[in-house]
Amino acid sequence: MPAMDSSEQHGLVAEYSVPILTGAGTRASPASADGPSSHKAPGWTPLLVLAAAVTSLGAALPVGFNIGVINTPAEIIKGFCNASVVAHYEVELTAGQLDLLWSVVVSMFLVGAMTASMTGGWVADRFGRKGALETAMALSLLGALLFLVCKYVDSVEMLLLARLIVGLSSGLTTSVMPMYLTELAPVHLRGALGVICPMGINFGVFAGQFAGLDWLFGNEASWHVLLALFGPLAVVCGVLVPVLPESPKYLYLVRGEEQRGVRELARVRRLPEAHVGDELRALRTANTKEATGQPGRQPEWTLGRVLRAPELLLPVVLVVTLCGGQQFSGINAVFYYSSSVFQTAGLTPTQSQYATLGCGAINFATSVLAVRLVNGCGRRPLMMLSTTTAVVFLSVLGTSILTIKMYSWVPYVATVSVLAYVLVYGLGMGPIPYFIGSEIFDVGPRPLGMALGSLANWGGNFVVALAFPAMQGAIGPASFYVFAAFTTLQFVILKIYLPETKGRDTTEIAYMLRLGFKSYVDKDVKAPQSADTFNNEESP
Repeated sequence: MPAMDSSEQHGLVAEYSVPILTGAGTRASPASADGPSSHKAPGWTPLLVLAAAVTSLGAALPVGFNIGVINTPAEIIKGFCNASVVAHYEVELTAGQLDLLWSVVVSMFLVGAMTASMTGGWVADRFGRKGALETAMALSLLGALLFLVCKYVDSVEMLLLARLIVGLSSGLTTSVMPMYLTELAPVHLRGALGVICPMGINFGVFAGQFAGLDWLFGNEASWHVLLALFGPLAVVCGVLVPVLPESPKYLYLVRGEEQRGVRELARVRRLPEAHVGDELRALRTANTKEATGQPGRQPEWTLGRVLRAPELLLPVVLVVTLCGGQQFSGINAVFYYSSSVFQTAGLTPTQSQYATLGCGAINFATSVLAVRLVNGCGRRPLMMLSTTTAVVFLSVLGTSILTIKMYSWVPYVATVSVLAYVLVYGLGMGPIPYFIGSEIFDVGPRPLGMALGSLANWGGNFVVALAFPAMQGAIGPASFYVFAAFTTLQFVILKIYLPETKGRDTTEIAYMLRLGFKSYVDKDVKAPQSADTFNNEESP
Protein backbone atom coordinates (compact mmCIF):
# COMPACT_ATOMS: atom_id res chain seq x y z
CA MET A 1 0.00 0.00 0.00
CA PRO A 2 1.48 3.38 -0.93
CA ALA A 3 1.97 5.82 1.90
CA MET A 4 -0.89 8.28 2.06
CA ASP A 5 -0.53 12.04 2.17
CA SER A 6 -3.50 13.74 3.79
CA SER A 7 -2.11 17.22 3.35
CA GLU A 8 -4.79 19.50 2.06
CA GLN A 9 -2.40 21.59 0.02
CA HIS A 10 -3.17 19.72 -3.17
CA GLY A 11 -6.87 20.51 -3.19
CA LEU A 12 -9.54 18.41 -4.84
CA VAL A 13 -7.75 15.10 -5.09
CA ALA A 14 -5.72 15.53 -1.95
CA GLU A 15 -7.89 12.72 -0.61
CA TYR A 16 -5.93 10.56 -3.03
CA SER A 17 -2.61 12.41 -3.00
CA VAL A 18 -0.46 9.30 -2.86
CA PRO A 19 3.21 9.40 -3.69
CA ILE A 20 4.20 9.14 -7.32
CA LEU A 21 6.94 6.57 -7.11
CA THR A 22 9.99 6.70 -9.29
CA GLY A 23 12.98 4.45 -9.31
CA ALA A 24 13.49 2.45 -6.15
CA GLY A 25 10.77 3.96 -4.06
CA THR A 26 11.61 7.65 -4.06
CA ARG A 27 8.78 10.07 -4.13
CA ALA A 28 8.46 12.51 -7.00
CA SER A 29 6.68 15.70 -6.00
CA PRO A 30 3.92 16.84 -8.32
CA ALA A 31 5.14 19.73 -10.38
CA SER A 32 3.97 21.83 -13.21
CA ALA A 33 6.04 23.31 -15.96
CA ASP A 34 6.56 26.34 -13.78
CA GLY A 35 7.93 24.44 -10.81
CA PRO A 36 6.58 22.63 -7.75
CA SER A 37 2.94 22.86 -6.92
CA SER A 38 2.77 25.28 -4.00
CA HIS A 39 -0.70 26.75 -4.44
CA LYS A 40 -3.01 26.94 -1.47
CA ALA A 41 -5.89 24.54 -1.14
CA PRO A 42 -8.85 25.88 -3.14
CA GLY A 43 -11.98 26.88 -1.31
CA TRP A 44 -15.53 27.48 -2.46
CA THR A 45 -14.93 28.24 -6.12
CA PRO A 46 -17.91 29.61 -8.11
CA LEU A 47 -18.39 26.30 -9.93
CA LEU A 48 -18.39 24.38 -6.66
CA VAL A 49 -20.96 26.76 -5.16
CA LEU A 50 -23.11 26.44 -8.29
CA ALA A 51 -22.96 22.63 -8.16
CA ALA A 52 -24.02 22.67 -4.50
CA ALA A 53 -26.87 25.11 -5.12
CA VAL A 54 -28.24 23.43 -8.25
CA THR A 55 -28.20 19.90 -6.82
CA SER A 56 -29.53 21.01 -3.44
CA LEU A 57 -32.50 22.93 -4.88
CA GLY A 58 -33.20 20.80 -7.94
CA ALA A 59 -32.58 17.29 -6.58
CA ALA A 60 -32.44 17.18 -2.76
CA LEU A 61 -35.22 19.66 -1.98
CA PRO A 62 -37.88 17.70 -3.97
CA VAL A 63 -36.93 14.57 -1.99
CA GLY A 64 -37.70 16.25 1.33
CA PHE A 65 -40.71 18.06 -0.08
CA ASN A 66 -42.34 14.78 -1.10
CA ILE A 67 -41.62 13.36 2.37
CA GLY A 68 -43.11 16.28 4.28
CA VAL A 69 -45.98 17.38 2.06
CA ILE A 70 -48.24 14.34 2.17
CA ASN A 71 -49.36 14.36 5.83
CA THR A 72 -51.22 17.66 6.26
CA PRO A 73 -53.71 17.28 3.35
CA ALA A 74 -54.11 13.53 3.95
CA GLU A 75 -57.86 13.61 4.67
CA ILE A 76 -58.55 15.78 1.63
CA ILE A 77 -56.58 13.50 -0.69
CA LYS A 78 -58.27 10.45 0.84
CA GLY A 79 -61.60 11.97 -0.17
CA PHE A 80 -60.31 12.42 -3.71
CA CYS A 81 -59.15 8.79 -3.82
CA ASN A 82 -62.55 7.54 -2.67
CA ALA A 83 -64.40 9.72 -5.19
CA SER A 84 -62.11 8.55 -7.99
CA VAL A 85 -62.71 4.87 -7.21
CA VAL A 86 -66.47 5.46 -7.07
CA ALA A 87 -66.43 7.32 -10.40
CA HIS A 88 -64.33 4.79 -12.28
CA TYR A 89 -65.27 1.49 -10.65
CA GLU A 90 -68.64 2.24 -9.01
CA VAL A 91 -67.34 0.88 -5.71
CA GLU A 92 -67.78 2.67 -2.38
CA LEU A 93 -64.74 1.97 -0.22
CA THR A 94 -65.12 1.15 3.46
CA ALA A 95 -63.05 3.04 6.01
CA GLY A 96 -60.62 0.11 6.21
CA GLN A 97 -60.28 -0.17 2.44
CA LEU A 98 -59.72 3.57 2.13
CA ASP A 99 -57.00 3.42 4.79
CA LEU A 100 -55.37 0.57 2.87
CA LEU A 101 -55.50 2.54 -0.39
CA TRP A 102 -53.99 5.54 1.37
CA SER A 103 -51.20 3.36 2.74
CA VAL A 104 -50.45 2.28 -0.82
CA VAL A 105 -50.38 5.90 -2.00
CA VAL A 106 -47.90 6.80 0.74
CA SER A 107 -45.73 3.69 0.36
CA MET A 108 -45.44 3.93 -3.44
CA PHE A 109 -42.93 6.72 -2.83
CA LEU A 110 -40.80 4.39 -0.71
CA VAL A 111 -41.09 1.53 -3.21
CA GLY A 112 -39.84 3.83 -5.96
CA ALA A 113 -36.98 5.09 -3.79
CA MET A 114 -35.84 1.57 -2.89
CA THR A 115 -36.01 0.48 -6.53
CA ALA A 116 -33.92 3.42 -7.71
CA SER A 117 -31.43 2.86 -4.88
CA MET A 118 -30.77 -0.66 -6.13
CA THR A 119 -29.97 0.64 -9.62
CA GLY A 120 -28.36 3.94 -8.60
CA GLY A 121 -24.80 2.60 -8.72
CA TRP A 122 -25.26 1.26 -12.25
CA VAL A 123 -26.86 4.51 -13.45
CA ALA A 124 -24.04 6.58 -11.91
CA ASP A 125 -21.39 4.53 -13.74
CA ARG A 126 -23.31 4.10 -17.00
CA PHE A 127 -24.48 7.69 -17.48
CA GLY A 128 -22.14 9.55 -15.15
CA ARG A 129 -22.82 11.33 -11.89
CA LYS A 130 -24.17 14.36 -13.71
CA GLY A 131 -26.29 12.25 -16.06
CA ALA A 132 -27.82 10.43 -13.10
CA LEU A 133 -28.76 13.75 -11.49
CA GLU A 134 -30.28 14.97 -14.77
CA THR A 135 -32.35 11.78 -14.84
CA ALA A 136 -33.48 12.36 -11.26
CA MET A 137 -34.58 15.92 -12.04
CA ALA A 138 -36.42 14.78 -15.19
CA LEU A 139 -38.30 12.14 -13.18
CA SER A 140 -39.06 14.76 -10.53
CA LEU A 141 -40.56 17.08 -13.14
CA LEU A 142 -42.63 14.25 -14.65
CA GLY A 143 -43.99 13.39 -11.21
CA ALA A 144 -44.90 17.04 -10.57
CA LEU A 145 -46.83 17.21 -13.85
CA LEU A 146 -48.76 14.04 -12.98
CA PHE A 147 -49.62 15.45 -9.54
CA LEU A 148 -50.91 18.61 -11.16
CA VAL A 149 -53.07 16.78 -13.71
CA CYS A 150 -54.42 13.89 -11.60
CA LYS A 151 -57.19 15.98 -10.01
CA TYR A 152 -58.48 17.26 -13.35
CA VAL A 153 -58.72 13.74 -14.83
CA ASP A 154 -60.02 12.34 -11.53
CA SER A 155 -57.41 9.54 -11.55
CA VAL A 156 -56.15 7.90 -8.40
CA GLU A 157 -54.01 5.71 -10.67
CA MET A 158 -52.17 8.81 -11.88
CA LEU A 159 -51.62 9.87 -8.27
CA LEU A 160 -50.10 6.46 -7.51
CA LEU A 161 -47.88 6.66 -10.60
CA ALA A 162 -46.72 10.15 -9.63
CA ARG A 163 -45.76 8.97 -6.14
CA LEU A 164 -43.81 6.06 -7.66
CA ILE A 165 -41.96 8.35 -10.09
CA VAL A 166 -40.94 10.93 -7.47
CA GLY A 167 -39.81 7.98 -5.34
CA LEU A 168 -37.57 6.81 -8.19
CA SER A 169 -36.17 10.33 -8.44
CA SER A 170 -35.54 10.45 -4.68
CA GLY A 171 -33.75 7.10 -4.50
CA LEU A 172 -31.51 8.09 -7.40
CA THR A 173 -30.76 11.44 -5.75
CA THR A 174 -29.73 10.01 -2.39
CA SER A 175 -27.54 7.40 -4.14
CA VAL A 176 -25.70 9.83 -6.40
CA MET A 177 -25.81 13.42 -5.15
CA PRO A 178 -23.61 13.07 -2.01
CA MET A 179 -21.09 11.04 -4.03
CA TYR A 180 -21.03 13.64 -6.82
CA LEU A 181 -20.44 16.59 -4.49
CA THR A 182 -17.78 14.86 -2.37
CA GLU A 183 -15.93 13.82 -5.53
CA LEU A 184 -15.84 17.46 -6.61
CA ALA A 185 -14.78 18.75 -3.19
CA PRO A 186 -11.29 19.48 -1.90
CA VAL A 187 -10.57 17.20 1.03
CA HIS A 188 -10.97 20.03 3.54
CA LEU A 189 -14.50 20.74 2.19
CA ARG A 190 -15.56 17.12 1.69
CA GLY A 191 -17.68 17.00 4.84
CA ALA A 192 -19.31 20.35 4.15
CA LEU A 193 -20.26 19.31 0.61
CA GLY A 194 -21.52 15.98 1.91
CA VAL A 195 -23.99 17.74 4.22
CA ILE A 196 -25.51 19.71 1.32
CA CYS A 197 -27.77 16.78 0.36
CA PRO A 198 -29.40 16.25 3.80
CA MET A 199 -29.60 20.02 4.23
CA GLY A 200 -31.60 20.27 1.00
CA ILE A 201 -33.80 17.35 2.06
CA ASN A 202 -34.50 18.89 5.47
CA PHE A 203 -35.38 22.22 3.91
CA GLY A 204 -37.70 20.39 1.52
CA VAL A 205 -39.46 18.68 4.44
CA PHE A 206 -39.93 22.04 6.14
CA ALA A 207 -41.13 23.66 2.90
CA GLY A 208 -43.63 20.85 2.32
CA GLN A 209 -45.00 21.14 5.85
CA PHE A 210 -45.27 24.93 5.59
CA ALA A 211 -46.88 24.94 2.14
CA GLY A 212 -49.37 22.34 3.38
CA LEU A 213 -50.96 24.73 5.88
CA ASP A 214 -54.66 25.05 5.06
CA TRP A 215 -54.49 28.80 4.43
CA LEU A 216 -51.82 28.22 1.77
CA PHE A 217 -52.18 25.11 -0.41
CA GLY A 218 -53.35 22.40 2.01
CA ASN A 219 -57.02 22.75 1.12
CA GLU A 220 -59.63 21.20 -1.16
CA ALA A 221 -59.03 23.64 -4.01
CA SER A 222 -55.22 23.56 -4.11
CA TRP A 223 -53.93 20.21 -2.85
CA HIS A 224 -52.88 19.08 -6.35
CA VAL A 225 -50.91 22.31 -6.80
CA LEU A 226 -49.33 21.72 -3.40
CA LEU A 227 -48.04 18.29 -4.43
CA ALA A 228 -46.51 19.78 -7.61
CA LEU A 229 -44.91 22.92 -6.13
CA PHE A 230 -41.36 21.58 -6.50
CA GLY A 231 -41.77 21.28 -10.29
CA PRO A 232 -40.49 24.76 -11.27
CA LEU A 233 -37.29 24.20 -9.28
CA ALA A 234 -36.68 20.96 -11.17
CA VAL A 235 -37.05 22.86 -14.46
CA VAL A 236 -34.72 25.74 -13.56
CA CYS A 237 -32.05 23.53 -12.01
CA GLY A 238 -32.35 20.95 -14.78
CA VAL A 239 -31.50 23.66 -17.32
CA LEU A 240 -28.39 24.54 -15.31
CA VAL A 241 -27.08 20.98 -14.92
CA PRO A 242 -25.25 20.96 -18.30
CA VAL A 243 -23.15 23.87 -17.04
CA LEU A 244 -21.91 21.83 -14.06
CA PRO A 245 -18.71 19.78 -14.23
CA GLU A 246 -18.74 16.02 -14.39
CA SER A 247 -16.88 14.27 -11.59
CA PRO A 248 -13.17 14.32 -12.61
CA LYS A 249 -12.57 11.11 -10.69
CA TYR A 250 -15.39 9.35 -12.50
CA LEU A 251 -14.07 10.49 -15.88
CA TYR A 252 -10.47 9.61 -15.15
CA LEU A 253 -10.89 6.29 -13.34
CA VAL A 254 -14.19 4.81 -14.48
CA ARG A 255 -14.58 6.14 -18.02
CA GLY A 256 -10.90 6.32 -18.85
CA GLU A 257 -11.34 9.81 -20.32
CA GLU A 258 -8.14 11.14 -18.83
CA GLN A 259 -7.81 14.44 -20.66
CA ARG A 260 -11.42 15.35 -20.00
CA GLY A 261 -10.99 14.43 -16.33
CA VAL A 262 -7.99 16.75 -16.04
CA ARG A 263 -9.89 19.50 -17.82
CA GLU A 264 -12.92 19.22 -15.51
CA LEU A 265 -10.70 19.15 -12.44
CA ALA A 266 -8.96 22.32 -13.60
CA ARG A 267 -12.38 23.97 -14.14
CA VAL A 268 -13.58 23.11 -10.64
CA ARG A 269 -10.42 24.33 -8.95
CA ARG A 270 -9.78 27.30 -11.24
CA LEU A 271 -6.21 26.17 -11.81
CA PRO A 272 -4.16 25.41 -14.95
CA GLU A 273 -4.37 21.82 -16.15
CA ALA A 274 -0.65 21.38 -15.53
CA HIS A 275 -1.27 21.78 -11.80
CA VAL A 276 -3.73 18.90 -11.52
CA GLY A 277 -2.68 16.22 -14.03
CA ASP A 278 -0.09 14.55 -11.78
CA GLU A 279 -2.59 14.23 -8.97
CA LEU A 280 -5.11 12.35 -11.10
CA ARG A 281 -2.39 10.06 -12.39
CA ALA A 282 -1.36 9.33 -8.80
CA LEU A 283 -5.00 8.67 -7.98
CA ARG A 284 -5.25 6.09 -10.76
CA THR A 285 -2.04 4.37 -9.65
CA ALA A 286 -3.23 4.09 -6.05
CA ASN A 287 -6.70 2.80 -6.86
CA THR A 288 -5.77 0.29 -9.56
CA LYS A 289 -2.82 -1.08 -7.61
CA GLU A 290 -4.92 -1.38 -4.45
CA ALA A 291 -7.73 -3.20 -6.29
CA THR A 292 -5.75 -5.41 -8.71
CA GLY A 293 -2.14 -5.30 -7.66
CA GLN A 294 -1.36 -4.05 -11.16
CA PRO A 295 -1.15 -0.33 -11.84
CA GLY A 296 -3.01 0.82 -14.94
CA ARG A 297 -5.73 -1.82 -15.02
CA GLN A 298 -9.21 -0.74 -13.90
CA PRO A 299 -11.29 -3.46 -12.23
CA GLU A 300 -15.00 -3.78 -12.89
CA TRP A 301 -17.21 -3.69 -9.82
CA THR A 302 -20.58 -5.40 -9.55
CA LEU A 303 -22.96 -5.62 -6.62
CA GLY A 304 -22.09 -9.29 -6.14
CA ARG A 305 -18.40 -8.50 -6.04
CA VAL A 306 -18.91 -5.70 -3.52
CA LEU A 307 -20.91 -8.00 -1.23
CA ARG A 308 -18.39 -10.86 -1.54
CA ALA A 309 -15.18 -8.85 -1.24
CA PRO A 310 -13.75 -9.43 2.28
CA GLU A 311 -11.99 -6.07 2.23
CA LEU A 312 -15.37 -4.35 1.75
CA LEU A 313 -17.21 -6.22 4.52
CA LEU A 314 -16.69 -3.53 7.15
CA PRO A 315 -17.43 -0.55 4.85
CA VAL A 316 -20.70 -2.26 3.83
CA VAL A 317 -21.62 -2.96 7.46
CA LEU A 318 -20.86 0.63 8.45
CA VAL A 319 -22.81 2.25 5.63
CA VAL A 320 -25.83 -0.01 6.22
CA THR A 321 -25.65 0.58 9.99
CA LEU A 322 -25.49 4.34 9.58
CA CYS A 323 -28.14 4.68 6.86
CA GLY A 324 -30.51 2.07 8.24
CA GLY A 325 -29.94 3.25 11.79
CA GLN A 326 -31.03 6.73 10.77
CA GLN A 327 -34.55 5.41 10.19
CA PHE A 328 -34.59 2.96 13.10
CA SER A 329 -33.77 5.82 15.46
CA GLY A 330 -37.48 6.72 15.35
CA ILE A 331 -37.31 10.19 13.84
CA ASN A 332 -40.59 9.71 11.95
CA ALA A 333 -42.31 8.38 15.08
CA VAL A 334 -41.17 11.46 17.01
CA PHE A 335 -42.73 13.73 14.41
CA TYR A 336 -45.87 11.58 14.47
CA TYR A 337 -46.27 12.02 18.24
CA SER A 338 -45.15 15.64 18.37
CA SER A 339 -48.55 17.15 17.61
CA SER A 340 -50.33 15.20 20.38
CA VAL A 341 -47.51 15.99 22.83
CA PHE A 342 -47.81 19.70 22.11
CA GLN A 343 -51.61 19.60 22.51
CA THR A 344 -51.29 17.82 25.85
CA ALA A 345 -48.89 20.56 26.93
CA GLY A 346 -51.70 23.07 26.43
CA LEU A 347 -51.40 24.16 22.81
CA THR A 348 -54.44 24.31 20.54
CA PRO A 349 -54.51 22.04 17.45
CA THR A 350 -53.49 24.99 15.29
CA GLN A 351 -50.70 25.97 17.66
CA SER A 352 -49.47 22.38 17.85
CA GLN A 353 -49.34 22.29 14.05
CA TYR A 354 -47.07 25.32 14.08
CA ALA A 355 -44.99 23.78 16.87
CA THR A 356 -44.51 20.68 14.73
CA LEU A 357 -43.49 22.99 11.91
CA GLY A 358 -40.98 24.44 14.37
CA CYS A 359 -39.48 20.95 14.78
CA GLY A 360 -38.96 20.87 11.03
CA ALA A 361 -37.28 24.26 11.23
CA ILE A 362 -34.95 23.00 13.98
CA ASN A 363 -34.11 19.96 11.87
CA PHE A 364 -33.17 22.21 8.95
CA ALA A 365 -31.24 24.67 11.13
CA THR A 366 -29.11 21.89 12.63
CA SER A 367 -28.26 20.60 9.16
CA VAL A 368 -27.04 24.10 8.26
CA LEU A 369 -24.97 24.12 11.45
CA ALA A 370 -23.64 20.67 10.57
CA VAL A 371 -21.97 22.11 7.44
CA ARG A 372 -19.42 23.68 9.78
CA LEU A 373 -19.47 21.06 12.52
CA VAL A 374 -18.56 18.03 10.38
CA ASN A 375 -15.38 19.78 9.29
CA GLY A 376 -14.60 21.35 12.65
CA CYS A 377 -15.40 18.43 14.97
CA GLY A 378 -15.09 15.42 12.70
CA ARG A 379 -17.64 12.75 11.80
CA ARG A 380 -17.04 10.26 14.60
CA PRO A 381 -17.44 12.64 17.60
CA LEU A 382 -20.69 13.97 16.15
CA MET A 383 -22.08 10.47 15.61
CA MET A 384 -21.10 9.43 19.15
CA LEU A 385 -22.70 12.54 20.63
CA SER A 386 -25.80 12.25 18.46
CA THR A 387 -26.52 8.57 19.15
CA THR A 388 -25.77 8.80 22.89
CA THR A 389 -27.99 11.79 23.54
CA ALA A 390 -30.70 10.44 21.23
CA VAL A 391 -30.95 7.31 23.40
CA VAL A 392 -31.42 9.51 26.47
CA PHE A 393 -34.10 11.72 24.93
CA LEU A 394 -35.97 8.79 23.34
CA SER A 395 -36.12 7.07 26.74
CA VAL A 396 -37.27 10.25 28.48
CA LEU A 397 -39.85 10.88 25.76
CA GLY A 398 -41.31 7.38 26.04
CA THR A 399 -41.51 7.63 29.82
CA SER A 400 -43.00 11.12 29.81
CA ILE A 401 -45.73 10.20 27.31
CA LEU A 402 -46.61 7.11 29.34
CA THR A 403 -46.97 9.25 32.47
CA ILE A 404 -48.15 12.44 30.78
CA LYS A 405 -51.39 12.70 32.80
CA MET A 406 -49.89 11.89 36.18
CA TYR A 407 -48.20 15.23 36.87
CA SER A 408 -48.81 18.70 35.51
CA TRP A 409 -45.14 19.24 34.58
CA VAL A 410 -44.70 16.02 32.57
CA PRO A 411 -46.11 17.46 29.30
CA TYR A 412 -43.38 20.08 29.38
CA VAL A 413 -40.74 17.36 29.84
CA ALA A 414 -42.19 15.57 26.81
CA THR A 415 -42.14 18.80 24.79
CA VAL A 416 -38.50 19.50 25.66
CA SER A 417 -37.63 15.87 24.84
CA VAL A 418 -39.16 16.17 21.36
CA LEU A 419 -37.29 19.39 20.59
CA ALA A 420 -34.02 18.13 22.08
CA TYR A 421 -34.21 14.84 20.18
CA VAL A 422 -34.77 16.63 16.86
CA LEU A 423 -31.79 18.85 17.65
CA VAL A 424 -29.30 16.08 18.49
CA TYR A 425 -30.57 13.94 15.60
CA GLY A 426 -29.77 16.76 13.20
CA LEU A 427 -26.21 17.10 14.49
CA GLY A 428 -25.05 13.62 13.50
CA MET A 429 -27.55 10.89 12.65
CA GLY A 430 -29.37 13.17 10.22
CA PRO A 431 -26.60 14.44 7.90
CA ILE A 432 -23.59 12.11 8.22
CA PRO A 433 -25.09 8.82 6.91
CA TYR A 434 -25.88 10.47 3.58
CA PHE A 435 -22.24 11.01 2.63
CA ILE A 436 -20.20 8.62 4.78
CA GLY A 437 -20.21 5.99 2.02
CA SER A 438 -18.34 8.37 -0.26
CA GLU A 439 -15.54 8.51 2.33
CA ILE A 440 -15.12 4.85 3.25
CA PHE A 441 -15.34 3.37 -0.27
CA ASP A 442 -12.76 3.91 -3.01
CA VAL A 443 -13.87 5.32 -6.37
CA GLY A 444 -14.41 1.89 -7.99
CA PRO A 445 -16.94 0.33 -5.56
CA ARG A 446 -18.19 3.71 -4.32
CA PRO A 447 -21.38 3.96 -6.47
CA LEU A 448 -22.50 0.52 -5.33
CA GLY A 449 -21.59 1.29 -1.72
CA MET A 450 -23.63 4.48 -1.88
CA ALA A 451 -26.49 2.56 -3.49
CA LEU A 452 -26.46 0.03 -0.63
CA GLY A 453 -26.58 2.87 1.88
CA SER A 454 -29.48 4.52 0.06
CA LEU A 455 -31.31 1.18 -0.09
CA ALA A 456 -30.79 0.66 3.65
CA ASN A 457 -32.12 4.16 4.32
CA TRP A 458 -35.28 3.88 2.24
CA GLY A 459 -35.75 0.22 3.20
CA GLY A 460 -35.56 1.17 6.87
CA ASN A 461 -38.07 3.92 6.26
CA PHE A 462 -40.40 1.38 4.61
CA VAL A 463 -40.06 -1.17 7.45
CA VAL A 464 -40.70 1.47 10.13
CA ALA A 465 -43.71 2.80 8.21
CA LEU A 466 -45.20 -0.70 8.10
CA ALA A 467 -44.28 -1.77 11.64
CA PHE A 468 -44.88 1.43 13.58
CA PRO A 469 -48.72 1.44 13.44
CA ALA A 470 -48.83 -2.13 14.74
CA MET A 471 -46.16 -1.42 17.35
CA GLN A 472 -47.99 1.73 18.41
CA GLY A 473 -51.23 -0.20 18.79
CA ALA A 474 -49.54 -2.92 20.83
CA ILE A 475 -47.27 -0.98 23.18
CA GLY A 476 -48.06 2.69 22.53
CA PRO A 477 -45.42 5.20 23.65
CA ALA A 478 -43.20 2.33 24.80
CA SER A 479 -42.31 2.14 21.08
CA PHE A 480 -39.69 4.76 21.86
CA TYR A 481 -37.85 2.24 24.04
CA VAL A 482 -37.53 0.02 20.94
CA PHE A 483 -36.08 2.90 18.94
CA ALA A 484 -33.73 3.67 21.84
CA ALA A 485 -32.55 0.04 21.80
CA PHE A 486 -31.82 0.19 18.05
CA THR A 487 -29.94 3.45 18.52
CA THR A 488 -27.92 1.91 21.35
CA LEU A 489 -26.94 -0.97 19.05
CA GLN A 490 -25.91 1.52 16.42
CA PHE A 491 -23.79 3.38 18.98
CA VAL A 492 -21.97 0.18 19.99
CA ILE A 493 -21.13 -0.77 16.38
CA LEU A 494 -19.92 2.73 15.55
CA LYS A 495 -17.97 3.02 18.79
CA ILE A 496 -15.93 -0.05 17.87
CA TYR A 497 -15.60 0.18 14.09
CA LEU A 498 -16.25 3.72 12.78
CA PRO A 499 -12.97 5.47 11.92
CA GLU A 500 -12.57 9.22 11.89
CA THR A 501 -12.62 10.11 8.19
CA LYS A 502 -11.91 13.80 8.50
CA GLY A 503 -8.64 14.73 6.77
CA ARG A 504 -7.98 11.19 5.56
CA ASP A 505 -7.61 9.94 2.02
CA THR A 506 -10.40 7.55 1.07
CA THR A 507 -7.75 5.12 -0.15
CA GLU A 508 -6.19 5.23 3.33
CA ILE A 509 -9.58 4.65 4.98
CA ALA A 510 -10.36 1.72 2.68
CA TYR A 511 -6.97 0.19 3.52
CA MET A 512 -7.64 0.67 7.23
CA LEU A 513 -10.94 -1.26 6.96
CA ARG A 514 -9.69 -4.05 4.70
CA LEU A 515 -9.47 -6.71 7.45
CA GLY A 516 -13.18 -6.59 8.24
CA PHE A 517 -14.07 -6.99 11.91
CA LYS A 518 -10.39 -7.58 12.70
CA SER A 519 -9.48 -4.13 11.42
CA TYR A 520 -7.84 -1.62 13.71
CA VAL A 521 -9.51 1.72 13.06
CA ASP A 522 -8.01 5.08 13.90
CA LYS A 523 -10.59 7.02 15.89
CA ASP A 524 -8.77 10.34 16.11
CA VAL A 525 -8.74 13.24 13.68
CA LYS A 526 -5.62 13.03 11.57
CA ALA A 527 -3.36 16.03 11.87
CA PRO A 528 -2.28 17.62 8.57
CA GLN A 529 1.15 16.48 7.50
CA SER A 530 3.57 18.01 5.08
CA ALA A 531 4.66 16.19 1.98
CA ASP A 532 8.20 15.96 3.39
CA THR A 533 6.95 13.48 6.00
CA PHE A 534 6.82 10.80 3.35
CA ASN A 535 10.11 11.42 1.61
CA ASN A 536 11.92 8.55 3.32
CA GLU A 537 9.08 6.00 3.45
CA GLU A 538 9.53 2.73 1.64
CA SER A 539 7.62 1.96 -1.50
CA PRO A 540 5.16 -0.97 -1.44
